[in-house]
Amino acid sequence: MPVKDPCKVFACKIQDCLKENKFQEPSCQRILEQMRDCCRKWKDKSLVCEGIDISDKPDPK
Repeated sequence: MPVKDPCKVFACKIQDCLKENKFQEPSCQRILEQMRDCCRKWKDKSLVCEGIDISDKPDPK
């Protein structure tokens, strides 16, 4: 039985959000952060996390 990718749901939500917002990434920041959080936890188990920057972002000043 195949193992379910724990972060795939966020990858799908990002694609939907981008389509709904004419590919304006700032409109989807909340979902992108959820994806990063998932990838921080599951980076070794999730194929959709390849290429995702999981470093903590510095607070804007």
